[in-house]
Amino acid sequence: MGVIYEEADDGQNLLYPFIVENGGCSDVREIIRLYHAASMGWISAAEFWKSAGVDPALEDEYLSKHRLSEGLEEFLDESTLHGIELWCLSNDVSEWSRKLRERFRLDRYFRGFIISGDAGTRKPDPAIYRYLLDKAGYEASNTVFVDDRLRNIDAAYALGITGILFNPSPQDSLGHSHVIVRSFPELSNALRFG
Repeated sequence: MGVIYEEADDGQNLLYPFIVENGGCSDVREIIRLYHAASMGWISAAEFWKSAGVDPALEDEYLSKHRLSEGLEEFLDESTLHGIELWCLSNDVSEWSRKLRERFRLDRYFRGFIISGDAGTRKPDPAIYRYLLDKAGYEASNTVFVDDRLRNIDAAYALGITGILFNPSPQDSLGHSHVIVRSFPELSNALRFG
């Protein structure tokens, strides 16, 4: 969220309003707790919806609110053309991630997906970055990690992974030496294939 999908804070701006609009729990802390549990794989998506007081049959309606970020598909096409191998590392509910990948046909661009709901760990925990490196067969020094959250970039950098901060919030734009890009054309340029 915030890189592949345009809404950076889907919890606050998509999920919470959707739950409330559909008669579910209005306690934001409880929704955050439930989402965290689902994004760690501790509960299923169906258990999340039931616990939040929403009919699980409405899941696809919720997911339909997600949109790809502007310029993403062109960037992915360009990456493929240049032989860049891409992996997705995301904090997400396993079932939601799979459905969104299928809806937008993202599997054609990515070699693999490491989703917190499958891995049982979330960014910025170093374990999820190590899991990605092991699964992909990459050395940290040969990997570039793109994210919209400074804490996630810092965690990757601590393991020797180069980080690029994508369209960060104003508070994440200052006080560090990471490369910042605000669009996919800028990302292409930073990766030097644009």
